[in-house]
Amino acid sequence: MAEKKRVDVKRILSDPDLRRKLMVSTIQATQAREGIQTSEEQAKRAYYVVTEGGRAAFFDLERFRPHGTNGDGRHDEFVRSLLGKNEVRVDVALRDFASIESGPLAYNQMRPIAHLFQEFPPLTDFGETRQGIITGEDPIFIRFWWEVAPQLESRPWIPFSKGGDFQRFFASTELVLDWKDESRSRFHRKRDRSIYFRKGLTWSYRSQRGFSVRILPGDGVHGHVGHSFFPEEDELSFYLLGILNSVLLEYVLGVFSAFGKYELFMVGRLPIAVPKSASQSNVARISESIHTAKKTWDQGGESSPQFLTPWLLLESPQVANESLTERLSAVIAHELELDAKIKDQYRELNDEVFRVYGISSSTKGLVETALVGRPPEVLWQQMEGKTTAQKRMEHVWRLLSYAVKRVVEGDEDAILPFLPVASQVPLVDRVIAELGKLIPGRDINDVEVEIVNELKRKVKGYDRVESIREWLENVYFDFHASLYKSRPIFWHISSKQGKGPAAFSVLVHYHRFDKERMAKLRGVYLRDTLGVFRREAALANQEGRAEDRLEWQAKVEEAEELDRRLKLVQEGFHEDGEDFRILTPWKTESERPKGWDPDINDGVKVNIDPLQRAGVLRIAEVV
Repeated sequence: MAEKKRVDVKRILSDPDLRRKLMVSTIQATQAREGIQTSEEQAKRAYYVVTEGGRAAFFDLERFRPHGTNGDGRHDEFVRSLLGKNEVRVDVALRDFASIESGPLAYNQMRPIAHLFQEFPPLTDFGETRQGIITGEDPIFIRFWWEVAPQLESRPWIPFSKGGDFQRFFASTELVLDWKDESRSRFHRKRDRSIYFRKGLTWSYRSQRGFSVRILPGDGVHGHVGHSFFPEEDELSFYLLGILNSVLLEYVLGVFSAFGKYELFMVGRLPIAVPKSASQSNVARISESIHTAKKTWDQGGESSPQFLTPWLLLESPQVANESLTERLSAVIAHELELDAKIKDQYRELNDEVFRVYGISSSTKGLVETALVGRPPEVLWQQMEGKTTAQKRMEHVWRLLSYAVKRVVEGDEDAILPFLPVASQVPLVDRVIAELGKLIPGRDINDVEVEIVNELKRKVKGYDRVESIREWLENVYFDFHASLYKSRPIFWHISSKQGKGPAAFSVLVHYHRFDKERMAKLRGVYLRDTLGVFRREAALANQEGRAEDRLEWQAKVEEAEELDRRLKLVQEGFHEDGEDFRILTPWKTESERPKGWDPDINDGVKVNIDPLQRAGVLRIAEVV
């Protein structure tokens, strides 16, 4: 006996064209009973008249425009389409365009997913989409968290979500907003206070890479270009996070968004399929897992507000007392493992979303093909697409950067000379000693050799150097400025810009480099250095060493020129077309600093500018 073929009821019911097919066959059967023979095409037209009110026909003829040696083929293709000979014609029910009213015309994407807008409620049925605070004057009210003083009652700063780069599921809140009374009163006039300190979801208003949603922690506020959604029930957050970051919903959003802009009304219209137990759903579980993995990884990034220690120093049994080479291999393998895991989870999430929405395999294939170039889900966003060699060098540079950070923050006056001066240990010696503390159980000389061997490698995008000293002198400040988004907090003041040996260089901590330390830099460190140079020049002259005398005299002149330029900044000189003041136009005349007397709450950009104009920083421009 032949085996009976099983009927896949679930597949049949999930077919978005099921209603149309049943109605068309019913119309034909009804007409036949009346003795009227009706073709399938006639029945389809009747169906549209009754249920959809008509259709619009679109012809995709753009690719047949004259190009190169090819003539204009649009007329021929148009005629062929009328005869049913090709597929450049797309018919779309007019009622389907009600879902994208006031949005761009996306007829080629509308047809496969139009039914979703009829079957599922919009996102706004589950909460509210809100535009955030309009600050108006960002240079006055917004800073990176590392720029300002710790929170004080007189000048409190709170986390501020302001759109930002393309980042799905998680993004650390690096910006802070001035929240003192007079500033806050300006924001209150422009926005409902109910949007403050609320948990929800947020996304970038504009991004050429695509739509990306992440958790809004609820410990601050969001800006007007960092649109947000606040669910009525907190338990929906991770479910909606997964749904909105899915391939399907990005395709749907593409129906009525264009040019990388994601308006509130567009996102609010997205159809949402919510199961009875959203917090227990697979979508929520996977979404939360990806979010947690990214948030945990972020603890290894030095500029993150939740930074703990560089990834290379994370404690694990596999790297205890092992060589730097072994540590590098272990941390890269760990990152690749985590990256592969969230990629698998993201694929699983997308499959689950297709299932929740009842999308057929053919429509799923169409959606995935249309978004084939969509950015992948990655653990380490900054290093997306980088090679193992590049990641390896990045870990080494970040280890050195962290050692510098610990040395500078642990110094009493936060002025660290690169060469021995004023009874101070040179920066390179202190950094190497710190590396020994960070990697215990290993001989410090072996650690130094291992690091230098890594620094000597030729890696695309990374300067090759021969020693830790050379890295500190020629690479560190540029890397630090990049790591801290062009708002560096450790400043390399030098008698020479660019690369190469400098007569005098120090690293200073911006947070503590006030007028007293500027005076100490000139009156102690530079003065002692000039004294050494002059004595050496005089001794070389006495001993008839002409070349040595010229070399020492050149150093004297270089250091003297640096001192002259620092004096201009210290005094706030502003004559003859030159201006070395700290410029804060939003302050009253009495509030503005006189000479070098920075307020760190004014931010790095304002306070570092006089030093840049004076040409005393190791690199020409950092902001």
